[in-house]
Amino acid sequence: MGQDNELKLFENKKIRVKWNEDQEKWYFSVVDVVAVLTENDYQKARTYWKVLKNRLLTEGNETVTNCNQLKMMAYDGKLRLTDVANIEQILRLIQSIPSKKAEPFKLWLAQVGKERIDEAYDPEIAINRALDIYRRKGYSEEWINQRLKTIDIRKEFTDELKVKGIDTGKDFAILTNLLTQAWSGYSVKEYKNLKGLKKENLRDNMTNMELVLNMLAETSSTEISKSKTRKGFKEAEDSVIKGGNIARIAKEQLEKETGKKVVSDKNAKDIRKLNSGAEQ
Repeated sequence: MGQDNELKLFENKKIRVKWNEDQEKWYFSVVDVVAVLTENDYQKARTYWKVLKNRLLTEGNETVTNCNQLKMMAYDGKLRLTDVANIEQILRLIQSIPSKKAEPFKLWLAQVGKERIDEAYDPEIAINRALDIYRRKGYSEEWINQRLKTIDIRKEFTDELKVKGIDTGKDFAILTNLLTQAWSGYSVKEYKNLKGLKKENLRDNMTNMELVLNMLAETSSTEISKSKTRKGFKEAEDSVIKGGNIARIAKEQLEKETGKKVVSDKNAKDIRKLNSGAEQ
């Protein structure tokens, strides 16, 4: 857990947060969130949370009642154990608080739920929504087209892993990490640190060339895997490393010819400045 005891402003009130680097999750002080939503002072918010927590526990709600405790800087300047919740838990908590401050969040959650149901019936809606989001963020059309291709390539890659018997999120994460390290020289965590990222999607912060090489690694891994009949993690691992090495060789050859490093610290902010799509 990072030592960032950071204070973030919500309107005119402060909410203490901590970033868990291993889990890649933000944790928020529950009492601070309750104080903002109920418009109470800290002591009243503590009492409100204690009563609400007991009620939710009685109702069998484990999402919110299983909150963690972390040491955070208290308002008296001392580090004290504080109930904290991740984003999912905070959003669930908001639904349990009758408050004008909470109402906009509840409306937003209802809208998001409706959109996901609509997308389940018509996946094209999700694609169009993603296009609109990327455009509003200022990405170039060339980058957006490349990014959409990565989604198809990634799906083919994960579908093939499933065929070979990979069926847990942990194994997918391990294999993705191996593939990334094989072609880029960085683990996913190291790559994100290089670009100054926390929760953000790594691919949304890749340049066109990084996206291309990542696609090459995944496509190569998929084709190598398809050529094999044996299943299991070891076989999948072998395919992933070989596919990643193919992209690494291409990366090294390109770097030799251009004299420029492919893997860079450029993130989304830098990439959007290159709105013409021309890489520097």
